[in-house]
Parts: sequence; C-alpha cells; structure tokens
Amino acid sequence: MPTLNFQRFIFVSAALIAMTFGLTACESRQNQGGMQRPPSPVTVSRIQPTDTKQIRTYAGRVYGAREVEVRSRVQGILQQRLFKEGEEVKQGTILFQIDPEPFQVALDAAKANHRTASATLNQAEREWRRTSRLYEQNAVSQREYDNARSAYELTQANQALAQSQVAKAQLELSYTRVEAPVNGVTGLETVSEGNLIERGTLLTNLVQLDPVHVRFSLPEADATLRRNANPGTNGDISNHPVSLLTAAGSVYPLAGEIDFTASSVDQLTGTVAARAIFPNPDKLLVPGQFVRVQVLLQSFKDTIVIPETAVVQGPQGPSVFVIEDNSAQFRPLSLGPVTGAGQVVFDGLSAGDLVVVNGQVSLYPGAPVNIVAGLKE
Repeated sequence: MPTLNFQRFIFVSAALIAMTFGLTACESRQNQGGMQRPPSPVTVSRIQPTDTKQIRTYAGRVYGAREVEVRSRVQGILQQRLFKEGEEVKQGTILFQIDPEPFQVALDAAKANHRTASATLNQAEREWRRTSRLYEQNAVSQREYDNARSAYELTQANQALAQSQVAKAQLELSYTRVEAPVNGVTGLETVSEGNLIERGTLLTNLVQLDPVHVRFSLPEADATLRRNANPGTNGDISNHPVSLLTAAGSVYPLAGEIDFTASSVDQLTGTVAARAIFPNPDKLLVPGQFVRVQVLLQSFKDTIVIPETAVVQGPQGPSVFVIEDNSAQFRPLSLGPVTGAGQVVFDGLSAGDLVVVNGQVSLYPGAPVNIVAGLKE
C-alpha cells in the first residue's frame, strides 16, 4: 500500500507541473498577442550643470580670544579694587592698587644712592684728569696714574649700579598699580582689600570677548579632503569664511575664518583639531557656549547634480533611470558627495538627460513610461 500512495503522489505532482507550464505558455502567447503592461507614471528632471558646495557642520565650543590671569608682580598690602566685577575694561585700566609707600621709600633711597655715586664719580673724574696732566709732565709715577684711573672706572661702575637700582625701584613702584594687560571682561576678585599678597598672587581673570575663538574637530577624512582641495577644479577654499549656528539653531550674523588646523590626527578620536575666529562686537557669543560650525569642504563648478531620490542602489552599484524615446534606460553612475543642491555625479550623465526622480520602483530597462511631472521637451 505505501508504494501505491507514492505512485499517486508522483502522478498528481506531474499533473500540477504540466498545468503550470501550460498556463505560462498561454500567458506568453497572450503577451505576444498584444497584452502589455501599461506605461509607468514617472516624474522626471532635466539635467543641467550647476555650481554647488559641500558644507559640513561640526560641534564646537566658544572661548575668549584671550583669557588672562591678572597676578600681583610685587608683595604688599592690597589697598583697593578699582573696577566693578564683570565689567568690560580697556587695556591699561588700573584694576588694583597695592600700598605704594614702601616702594616709594625704596625709590627715594635708590635715588639718594645714585646722587652719592654721581658725586663720587665726579670727584674721581676730576682726580683722573689732574693725574693725567701731571703724568704727561712726568710729575707723578706710573703707579699713581694707574690708581687714579682705576678709581675713576670703579666709580663709573658704582654710578651705573646705583642708576639701575633707581630704575628697579621705579618699576616696582609702578607694579603697585595693577593694570589690565588686554581688553576684556573682568571676573571676580580672588583677594579682598586689606590682605597681604605675595608676588604672583592671582587677583582676577580677564576674558577678551571680541573677537572670540571657536574650537572644533574635523574627522580625518574631511580634514584631508579640505586640505587637498584642488584650486583649479574645486575652487580655492583656504580663506573661505565659515558660518556659525547657535545651540538654538539661529544663524550668527557675522562670518568667521579658520585660523588654525592641527598638523596631526588625534590617535584616540581620529579627528583633527581646528579653530575659527569670529568677530563679537555685540557680545552675543559667550565663552563656554555650545555652537555648530559650518565649514566648506569642496566647491564644484559646472557639475551634474541630481536629487538624491533619483539614485537607485543595485548589485552593481548606484544608477539611475533616464528616459530615451519614452522608455526607461538603466544608467550606472560614479557619484561624488551630497551637497545642499543634491547628489553630485562625476560620471554617467550629461547635460540635457531626463532623469527619473520618482516612480523608479516599477521600472526596468526598456519599460515604457508616462511622464506625469517634470520637463517633457
């Protein structure tokens, strides 16, 4: 009995296969007789060369162009703070006053020593001239002549030393007025009035807000692409301005420029550090603020650009359907980067080609089409 059932199964399977082949042959004869699929509706775009740019956006952080620590250069009693914390000051503005009296006393003493040295020098000079005349008349010995000359040279050195001590005392007296080394916004004072401060004590900080620096990092591939951009083909982008987006997404109104790019790649992150400088006259940018920097990587002139939706990814790579004689034809492509205008095409299309941008799903090479939108001429 099992053998009989198996024979029946073989017979039924053969019958089903015969019926399938018969239906297929029938459908084939019907298609040959004129029953064809209707033209597929498509949207097209006529290709024309255009100029476009590849711009990328990177996360960045705002820093003051100069961030300076204001420190004491002499030891003394801090007498007075002469600024309002958080206000903007100009370079040279006096910020703190250290008790100048000890330094004034030291300056007066140095001046007195200088006058004494000057008087001694004048006396030694007169003695030297007198001895020189007598030596020429053979009235004094060689020894006396040498002693007078040595005394004169020694007093010259003492007078110069006294003069340098006066200059040093004047300099230290000037250091009792702590001045702003740069234009900037002051921070909080770190030492209040009345305290004894040492040389080098931190008193406050200054941050220069106009201009500001924005530090960011580019992926290694982007940095290499930008560095190797061919001026003859893609345009000279070395001095191209960069734009800024705030954390809220608004566009900063003033353009900046990249003034530094690291010469090496960070081995931990695979990125290249860069810095852009932006004018900030209205103080809209604040140090520590998160921003996004838009950088031009490449620019293209008279190049083919198509919508990204037109590209079909297949086993043999990217391609598009173009319309020739009201039928779809398969066209493989060599693609460039995606820009704001669309997908850059290096090879595979020419000016004037009609490219299908919508409706590719039902197409195959040679399929008839019905252009429902786009240029038809």
